[in-house]
Amino acid sequence: MKLIYIPILAAFVAATLSERSFTVDYEKDTFLMDGKPFRFISGSFHYFRALPGSWRHILRLMRAAGLNAVMTYIEWSTHEPTEGNYNWDGIANLEQFIQIAEEEDLYVILRPGPYICAERDMGGFPYWLLTKHPNVKLRTYDFDYLHEVQKWYGVLMPKIQNHLYGRGGPVIMVSIENEYGSFAACDGRYLSFLKNLTEQYIQNDAVLFTNDGPEQLPCGRIPGVLATLDFGTAGSPDNYWKKLRKYQPRGPLVNAEYYPGWLTHWMEPMSRVTAGPVVTQLRKMLSQGASVNFYMFFGGTNFAFTAGANDGGPGKFNTDVTSYDYDAPLDEAGDPTSKYYNLRDVILEFLPHPGLSVPGKLPKMKFPPVKMSSLGTLLSEQARRILSKYSVVSQKPLGFEALNQHSGLILYETQIPKDLRRDPQNLSVNNLHDRAYVHVDNKLIGVLSRENAIYSLPISLGVGTKLQLVVENQGRINYGIANDFKGILGAVTLDGHELLNWTMTGFPFEDYSLLEKYIDQYSTSEDTTSSVKIFHGDFDITADKIFDTYLDPRGWGKGVVFINGFNLGRYWPIVGPQVTIYVPRHILVQGKNTIVMVEYQRDIPEDAVINFTDVPILDGPDN
Repeated sequence: MKLIYIPILAAFVAATLSERSFTVDYEKDTFLMDGKPFRFISGSFHYFRALPGSWRHILRLMRAAGLNAVMTYIEWSTHEPTEGNYNWDGIANLEQFIQIAEEEDLYVILRPGPYICAERDMGGFPYWLLTKHPNVKLRTYDFDYLHEVQKWYGVLMPKIQNHLYGRGGPVIMVSIENEYGSFAACDGRYLSFLKNLTEQYIQNDAVLFTNDGPEQLPCGRIPGVLATLDFGTAGSPDNYWKKLRKYQPRGPLVNAEYYPGWLTHWMEPMSRVTAGPVVTQLRKMLSQGASVNFYMFFGGTNFAFTAGANDGGPGKFNTDVTSYDYDAPLDEAGDPTSKYYNLRDVILEFLPHPGLSVPGKLPKMKFPPVKMSSLGTLLSEQARRILSKYSVVSQKPLGFEALNQHSGLILYETQIPKDLRRDPQNLSVNNLHDRAYVHVDNKLIGVLSRENAIYSLPISLGVGTKLQLVVENQGRINYGIANDFKGILGAVTLDGHELLNWTMTGFPFEDYSLLEKYIDQYSTSEDTTSSVKIFHGDFDITADKIFDTYLDPRGWGKGVVFINGFNLGRYWPIVGPQVTIYVPRHILVQGKNTIVMVEYQRDIPEDAVINFTDVPILDGPDN
């Protein structure tokens, strides 16, 4: 019986799949799903900004809002953090994310870049491209770059293919590049290469598209590929559609990035976008028959060292905060906001009710203050021996990429020449990327900052003989992509005399087991008077059910925090606006939980504590 029925079943499945199609009807200005007019209202949710245990809850909330699709970037650096070593597990399990979206009755729109921007380190490119190809011209017809993209797509695209709509999956659209019209290179040969490469894998099983701001269409659109626009509440949709029609006379109207919120940098007010204009503009676009994607519907968190930067401010360098709350309809913890309900009311005017009630806001936890014990300084011999990944000697300083280090800190050390007798002497660091904690003989004497264009400070005679610069990578520029190398990239001078003969010690903080080893072996006899200190604490959870919480580092300065080995990201409450750090419930355990904080600059007392609250603080320490 099986031998008879299997071919019949296979023929039935093949016939069913052959009827599935998602295409563009340019004459009727619409998408066609299986030959019938279709439009999407979707929301952006980047799987790499939330832990997998929360994916289903967030996707269900998106479906309950009336959305019929989810859009996500695919981040190259998440999946190939070091060359040839691919990661498809945990937060990088793209196929599981697609499967859960399908189970929650959502179509999927993929944006594989390979450049994604997204306020991520280097716009989603892996840092090792700069180590392997220091002169690479990203996002152009550069042979080294094209070769790496081709290899990456050869690994990525086969994982996508079985999820394409034409092959029975939920993926209806796949993008080519990302807002390329905003990139100065305007390289048509590169876009043609990427179009041809993508088509090899996607064929006719999903719709290919580009996205650009209305003014950037001339360099961003690709002939034969659906062009879409990105715009928010400023200006009239009618004017934007007119600009689109100059280059694409027919086809569906699509706003691929409609902004209900906005990004935020450190040292700025938290970006807030009121719901009223968002609702009004949305209703107008939907009344015109447009398809709309909210960027973002759920923002999430830039865990670890994944937050990027932009080229604004005094030093042409503004760093993105750890939170990607984005003032989105779902907040950083995935809870619905008032904006969510406002938008849901409009969406349900145009799409059928999903038949789901809105899941309620999940409870949050708070804990008593946790005592933190100081475990010495990163400059100690014990910390160097256990926590460093390498120690390299060079006549001149070398950068992160030259040393094959993604992020974290590098300690640069050299001797101060004895024959310099001026008092004080001016220390200058040329081309500093990004922030240097300046020490002499293990004593912090000042901070240099690319963000604020502060590259020099006076050093008095007699403070010591060894100059030590602890340099922090604060995140590579994500928009414009100017090969944002990190570390000390130029000469270091003292009263104009170049300092040579450097020792560089790397602390990437990628291997948490080294921190565990350091905690186990720490000796209280170590010097604890320097900056860049390591703190450790434990707290117990006795509750039967664990919920999210927020770490409150008020009283601390700037640094990075780990809980149970998971890098939650950077904290910087003294400048804000973000104060609290989101702690997802999935990393917490019943019983003992461990906190490790690396505090870069503040003199934290020996009896320091860290607090946990059940309410996020994202609008500054006084709010």
